[in-house]
Amino acid sequence: MIMKKIIDNIKRWWHTLFQVWIKEYRLVFSDLGVLLFFIALPLAYPIVYTLIYNPEIVYDVPVAVVDNCRTADSRQFARMIDASPYTKVAGYASDLEEAKTWMKERKVYGIMELPHDYSRKIGRNEQAVVPIYCDMSLLLRYKSILLATTDVSLQLGSDIRTKKIDYSPVALLSTAVGSTVSTESFFLGDVTQGFASFVMIGIVVLILQQSLVLGVLMLGGGSSERRRKNRGIDPEETDGPMSASILGKSLCYLTIYAPLTIYILHYIPVMFSLPHIGNPLDYLTFILPMLLASTFLGQMLRPLVVERESSFLVFVFTSVLFLFLSGLTWPRPAMSDVWFMLSSLVPATWGIEGFIGINSNGATLGEMSTPYLMLWALTIAYYFIAVIIEKWCKRRDLRHYKVPSVP
Repeated sequence: MIMKKIIDNIKRWWHTLFQVWIKEYRLVFSDLGVLLFFIALPLAYPIVYTLIYNPEIVYDVPVAVVDNCRTADSRQFARMIDASPYTKVAGYASDLEEAKTWMKERKVYGIMELPHDYSRKIGRNEQAVVPIYCDMSLLLRYKSILLATTDVSLQLGSDIRTKKIDYSPVALLSTAVGSTVSTESFFLGDVTQGFASFVMIGIVVLILQQSLVLGVLMLGGGSSERRRKNRGIDPEETDGPMSASILGKSLCYLTIYAPLTIYILHYIPVMFSLPHIGNPLDYLTFILPMLLASTFLGQMLRPLVVERESSFLVFVFTSVLFLFLSGLTWPRPAMSDVWFMLSSLVPATWGIEGFIGINSNGATLGEMSTPYLMLWALTIAYYFIAVIIEKWCKRRDLRHYKVPSVP
């Protein structure tokens, strides 16, 4: 008798899982709002975001030079700025006010003011300061101006030190010993130092999580509205074990997102020539627990959404927060302990870390074992929490909506 009861419970569990799985397809594809966030958003957002940041590096950004020194040293600085691939000198302004007028008219996007004591300080072995004013309306222009001025200042500093050594007895020793230590840079993942190659590889993973969570929350809001109208009972809900119901819904979302995940993680980098050297099998296997954890996270947040429209507020509030916690804009090891722990609870944080390692730096799934195991840990934890929360919501709605609402 006990064995028969156990077998019946197992059969009922699997029957509930498959019934919820199939029914959830109907709920998803009959809801235009959910389709907008499950289908349209993942298809359009990666293209729109990547187009904004392409080309990744802006060349020949026009700048104005205000030369108050008017010496050979100041002219050399201006010529080197003009020779840089990132900037070009659009003109020499008589004073700073004229240069500001050019910037307001969008003739230039940066101003370099060489002070009157520029050559004197160099001759006295003092540090010369060159103020730079940049138009921040486009970060890519600011980056180009900053790269150009940084490269020129480093090169000039190196030339000045070399001249001092050439005129000192140390020059004889350096000639006998040989050249100084040479340096060479290798940029892993972002070989072009482009903004899109740096940020978009992580943003696409965050788009996967956020669109998935938003769609799940909208479905949860629709369920709450049906319970409110039917005395706490959702007519679309399948009666059965809650653990099977939660997993059945997640399997529905996972199968819908399978082709979208391949599109976002494989074809978007190929279309826009973003870093893409990892093994597709590795990063697709890696992203599986992140998608599952995201579905359970969305079902965990269900109490926050009592109406379909409320999901937008959750999406807007969490998107910026999750972006900062991901480590893309600020390294996670530099965060305080509290923020570091909070970031560890976000699936996209580990998803971004692992996907960048595999896709951009050529790591294997085994080398990304820490974020991979963390995603599975979040998946298991969020699954059980979602089951508990959903049971609590069901009992709460039965008590709260016994009296039907007045239309």
